[in-house]
Amino acid sequence: MKNTNYSKKMTYIGAGCGVVLFAIFGLLPGSFLGGVMGLNFAGMLLGVPVTSGVLSRLIVGASMVLGVMVSGIMFITASTLTGWLLGTVADALTAGKKELVSVNHK
Repeated sequence: MKNTNYSKKMTYIGAGCGVVLFAIFGLLPGSFLGGVMGLNFAGMLLGVPVTSGVLSRLIVGASMVLGVMVSGIMFITASTLTGWLLGTVADALTAGKKELVSVNHK
């Protein structure tokens, strides 16, 4: 009988689904939320009416990149973990069946 490793396969499938979900649902909101946090942070550092200077733009841009990265990490980690968990359950179920088949043949 072939020795299958469902947890590894499902981990890769979950990571791929996470990348797709991030591209569809996480990229734009991560950028928006990071930009708003950057505006708030720049307002605290440089004064409330944030000017269009280089420093304030750098702060907002860096926080937008950080927001996108955090969103990506959350989506990909959650879906990879879900895929791994489903694969581990599938491995456990198939291992139980293999154990029963080998016991019945003896």
